[in-house]
Amino acid sequence: MNNIKDKKVALVYDRVNKWGGAERVLLALHELFPKAPLYTAIYNSEKAAWAKVFEIRTSFLQKIPFASDHHEYLPLLMPFAFESFSFDEYDIVISVTSESAKGIMTKPGSLHICYCLTPTRYLWSGYDEYFQNQLFRILSIPATYYLRKWDRHAARRPDAYIAISKEVQKRIERYYGRKSEIVYPPVGLAIRNSQIFNGKSAKSEDFFLVVSRLVPYKRIDIAIQACNELRLPLKIIGTGSYERKLRNIAGPTIEFVSTLTDIELAQYYSSCRALLFPGHEDFGLSMVEAQSFGKPVIAYGAGGALEIIAENQTGIFFSPQHKDRLKEAINKFESLEFIEKACRSQADRFNLNEFNKQFLSTFDRLFTSLNRSSS
Repeated sequence: MNNIKDKKVALVYDRVNKWGGAERVLLALHELFPKAPLYTAIYNSEKAAWAKVFEIRTSFLQKIPFASDHHEYLPLLMPFAFESFSFDEYDIVISVTSESAKGIMTKPGSLHICYCLTPTRYLWSGYDEYFQNQLFRILSIPATYYLRKWDRHAARRPDAYIAISKEVQKRIERYYGRKSEIVYPPVGLAIRNSQIFNGKSAKSEDFFLVVSRLVPYKRIDIAIQACNELRLPLKIIGTGSYERKLRNIAGPTIEFVSTLTDIELAQYYSSCRALLFPGHEDFGLSMVEAQSFGKPVIAYGAGGALEIIAENQTGIFFSPQHKDRLKEAINKFESLEFIEKACRSQADRFNLNEFNKQFLSTFDRLFTSLNRSSS
């Protein structure tokens, strides 16, 4: 890090109005670069209390009354929001993005490193899921055409990419034609079993667990259908636009729980039998969190799950993405034995210290390489 310790750094993120895995990344980067301001399209201080540690600089979209709560109505303005920022005073800019933040423009001589969460999902890998309604798909063709064209052009602006997983690395090359390094994001609740149960192992209760945003592509409906038919208790932690539809198909053994504190969430992880993960995810934070509490995962065998779970040691896979295959996996799970220590060891590969070490090493290498090539 000798090369960049005295450099002026800025961070950029799509929007600051929620809490999740990307936000943990930003807090980790804040520890590495505590003086770096955070640029973003919009900021909701009530929904993003975690961001108070940053000096936040917003775009002109912040002046639109509903923008901080309903950014999904403004995709056509996002490119303009990020192109309106000036980064002339910075030597290094790090964008953390799954949408438009990579499209910032920097001056010659400054370095832009993109930590890519995924290429814009609704334009590329998740297009069919977001545009299931045929009329909506047809009406949105002009906007989608423009956004895809801009997104590909904007994807050329970063000097280098860091991907959060092999799955995302493949997508970056497929959709943007760019190579990337891999640094897994930091995962892990601040509260561990020892702090809740005074060093004693938590007693597992007879329920399975889902921890997720309740949106269609997460495929929580598969977990509900499987547990309905097997008459197994399932607790679902999370909120989202799909919650009402999921509640409508849930049977008497399914319980929905609203967003929790880290302590409360840790208690659920510690007490469950296993985490169910039926979605095809870029990474999958909840899979790591569950294993950090010594709990196995039953996951759809694709995407980030393949990088996070050691099959038959810390979890099992099912495929294809169907309730009957998940039912079979749950029945298989009943006949296997999983060791808490193995699960925790697997999760430790993704802790904060490991992220810091890998990110700084990768960053320093990219910085040195890019400086050498530009000189």
